[in-house]
Amino acid sequence: MKAHDAGADVPPPPGKAPFLLVGLAGLGLLAWGAYGHWQRDAAATATLERIKTLVPQVRTVAVERAEGPLDLVLPGEMQAFTTAAIAARATGYVAERRVDIGSRVKAGDLLLRIAAPDLDQQLAQAEAQVGQLKAQLLQARAQVEQARANVNLANLTNNRTSTLAVQGWASRQNADNTQAGVLSQAAALAAAEAGVKVATANIKAQEAVVDRLKALTAFERVVAPFDGVVTVRNVDVGDLVRADNGGTPLLSMDQDSLLRITVNVPQKDAVGVEPGVRAEITVPQMPGRRFDGFVERSSVALNAASRTLTTQVDVPNADRALRAGLYAYVTLKIPRAEPGVTIPAEATVFSGNDLRVATLTDDDRVTWRTIRVRRDLGRTLELESGLPAETRIIYSPAPDLRDGQSVEPLKPSPAPGPLRSAQR
Repeated sequence: MKAHDAGADVPPPPGKAPFLLVGLAGLGLLAWGAYGHWQRDAAATATLERIKTLVPQVRTVAVERAEGPLDLVLPGEMQAFTTAAIAARATGYVAERRVDIGSRVKAGDLLLRIAAPDLDQQLAQAEAQVGQLKAQLLQARAQVEQARANVNLANLTNNRTSTLAVQGWASRQNADNTQAGVLSQAAALAAAEAGVKVATANIKAQEAVVDRLKALTAFERVVAPFDGVVTVRNVDVGDLVRADNGGTPLLSMDQDSLLRITVNVPQKDAVGVEPGVRAEITVPQMPGRRFDGFVERSSVALNAASRTLTTQVDVPNADRALRAGLYAYVTLKIPRAEPGVTIPAEATVFSGNDLRVATLTDDDRVTWRTIRVRRDLGRTLELESGLPAETRIIYSPAPDLRDGQSVEPLKPSPAPGPLRSAQR
């Protein structure tokens, strides 16, 4: 009984079916993995083939010829064409004031009147001295006439005495005395004539003093030197002013019917700037308004420190809309020495130290070309060399485009700015 029970506890050996099922499952998994790997390899191969045969779509723009004047925008400050700081030339008190700041005056209008009684008295005294000197001149001339009469009498006496002395009716001593008398009267005449010249010279000198004092008294009336506006007033009625003290001026005036703007033109544009070049002036505080001006003068020589040409633009201001001291932008219309071409700045790509653009051939293949920029105008570039006009270039080209690669240009449409680019 015990042997039978022990044999009954041992399980029978497994059959082949479980091992077969496990093997089939493993083979299925291997087959599924191989199939997935094959699918991925096929997809990658297809993707590479599509990349090789892909024709990218690009936006294009035509290189434009630049023949008009070059617009150069520079900042500047408006200045009055003429500015005068009016000082006193006569010492005295301000007796009358007819203008204030902002007053518009014409040339010759009375601005101030200075009371200078001391100067007036000096003029009256000088004029009286001229009268005295003229009377002395008359007296000197009368003395000349008297001296001439004495000379004539001395000559007659000498002739008569000399004749009598020869005939023996008069002594030789008398003859010598009369001859000496002639010489004495001649010397007296010369002295009288010299006195006339001295009196004449004294009159001229005193008249010069009178003219000087008259000129000084004329400065008692302070008048406008030109048409303009009073910008500064430093005195009022009753103030004491001194002539030529070199201090604060009485008034300051600006001539604002014509303004000037000084700008500094960079060296690369200075060659084309000369008198007669047209300019457009805009003021930030006057949106929508443009004022015309012209280059009238320049320093000719460039500033050695900044390498700029100091240039002045004159701006007519008949309606007085502009004012001295305003900050403005001056657009100089500089003539081009030779026609150029312009492209959008977005069409360029840096490659090493070169700036390149992607051009299109007639069969729409890419050709990279190196360019040289003459002027950077912000959104556009003016080229010095590298591209002829009307060449088609790619707008915003991808750096990985290859020479000879085919592309598909999109239909161009107008874009903002002077250049046209294709839009998606």
